[in-house]
Amino acid sequence: MNPDDPDTIPTQEGPCGIRFDFNDGARIFFPAGDQWRVDIWDLDTKTLIYRHVLQGGTVQTRKRYFVRFAVDIWKNDEHIFRHEFDLTGQIVAIKMGQGGLGDHLAWIEHVEFFRRRHQCRVFCQIRPDLLALFRESYPEIEFRPGNVRMEEPFYASYKVLVFYNDEGLDHSPVDYREAGLALSAPYILGLPLIERRPSLSIPPSVRPIAEPYVCLATQASSHCKYWNNPDGWIRLVQYLKNRGYRVICIDQKPVTGQGRVWHYMPHGAEDETGNRPLSERAMWLKHADFFVGLSSGLSWLAWAMETPVVMISGFTAERNEFSTPWRVINRHLCNSCSNDIRCQLDVSDYFWCPRHKDTPREFECSIGISAEQVVSVVEDCIQNAKNSAPAV
Repeated sequence: MNPDDPDTIPTQEGPCGIRFDFNDGARIFFPAGDQWRVDIWDLDTKTLIYRHVLQGGTVQTRKRYFVRFAVDIWKNDEHIFRHEFDLTGQIVAIKMGQGGLGDHLAWIEHVEFFRRRHQCRVFCQIRPDLLALFRESYPEIEFRPGNVRMEEPFYASYKVLVFYNDEGLDHSPVDYREAGLALSAPYILGLPLIERRPSLSIPPSVRPIAEPYVCLATQASSHCKYWNNPDGWIRLVQYLKNRGYRVICIDQKPVTGQGRVWHYMPHGAEDETGNRPLSERAMWLKHADFFVGLSSGLSWLAWAMETPVVMISGFTAERNEFSTPWRVINRHLCNSCSNDIRCQLDVSDYFWCPRHKDTPREFECSIGISAEQVVSVVEDCIQNAKNSAPAV
């Protein structure tokens, strides 16, 4: 414990100078000068997970995800203290400010469920650009920007992130590749393993255009996420327009890429790109007939707005994202590397392709998704809407 660094000082007071809390695992500080023994239990599994004898200092568990700990302490062979983890009425930090847009939308409703379930006061670190959207939607959560340090005396805190190198499973009980993005938060926070759609409050809006329209987003943060079929998007836009839809592109940027490859907004799509508030993109999605996109943040925003989503992704398994009947993947090709525990993601490599990099099969998982396959899934989405429409 460093008295000059408040983050190293447990926030809760026990007897005889002991301090403890559950910030990044169970932490207990013991004053020097006596012989101490500590037992740390998992209350749910009835497992003794740690026992240590010491003359003073700090002990901390390796497991940093949600565990209902119990702590028993002896001083000079006399049992003096027991504390059972209980979040009721406590203040708790949940830190997910380093995640992307899709991460936040996948996880925020789990944070709210956690708050209600444990009847605690939750401070949640998020991306600064999402503060306005989430504060309106979740008034009982106290949001903080992820780039600002929180100094409240938290009883417990948890990091909800994708942990790429958590070989010891210290930050999540299940490897992120097996859990998938949709269920990473409930694994870390000890919640039922179901997806939870966020409840987003956006300003009241009218339909932005009178004609039937479809939104699409074709850009992504790395090459493996794209639909890399060279004429896929152009042919899809032509099909949609022939079906009577206006096609609205709501990407942030019309052109993105790196080095040898650049991706452009498809010819024929109407340009609604730009640095616009997410609430504006949510408005477009709310009134759209459906959305076509990738395994990226705007697909999660469409899902949050309860807009039917056609998702094109070869590098992720279906379990990685939210459930949609219109998921496009070609299993006759290499696929799902991002959810394969044998494949370690290199976030610094824009052209990450762990099985076939620099070979003729590089990125075949999306190159080999044909326009015809996507069109057939889109047509099913259209027909489903027609069959679900109330009779006139």
